[in-house]
Amino acid sequence: MILWDIFVAFFIPGIIGYGGGPASITLVENEVVRNYGWMSVQEFGEVLAFANSLPGPIATKMAGYVGYELGGVAGSIVGIFATVAPSLILMILLGGILLKYKKSERVHRLTAFVQPVIAVLLGVIAWNFWTEAYISIGLLQTAIIVVISFYLIEIKQVHPAFIIAGAMLYGGFFL
Repeated sequence: MILWDIFVAFFIPGIIGYGGGPASITLVENEVVRNYGWMSVQEFGEVLAFANSLPGPIATKMAGYVGYELGGVAGSIVGIFATVAPSLILMILLGGILLKYKKSERVHRLTAFVQPVIAVLLGVIAWNFWTEAYISIGLLQTAIIVVISFYLIEIKQVHPAFIIAGAMLYGGFFL
């Protein structure tokens, strides 16, 4: 029964909390603190602070932590799945519709309009990563990581996941 409660507690904010983590924090608090009473406001604040200190989406980190505290590994998995399930379901439904109408002229125009926006957003993310890295580890270290990453991805065709893991290890051992 606790796994079902964890699922409901994180699925509802996932549906209602348009905009992701920051928009759903109060909804998660309502479920975890007020509705189920699993935590006090103080404990929830500590979980929120802890989740903010780690990289990645805040809602999934909170769901993983709360789920683990209540139901162990299974609770953590259920909490994380419940957080991403609304988006996943919507993507599957919309993806099916998109595939159904993939030969439509309207769909082609829509994707043509969306592609530049995605390129700009990726550029902004890359710039933010560059400036964060430059500020925190310096120009030389950042340049080394960028050059080696570019070489391995573009020339040697190494999967980006391995590059990310390698950069994390490099940062952990040398920085």
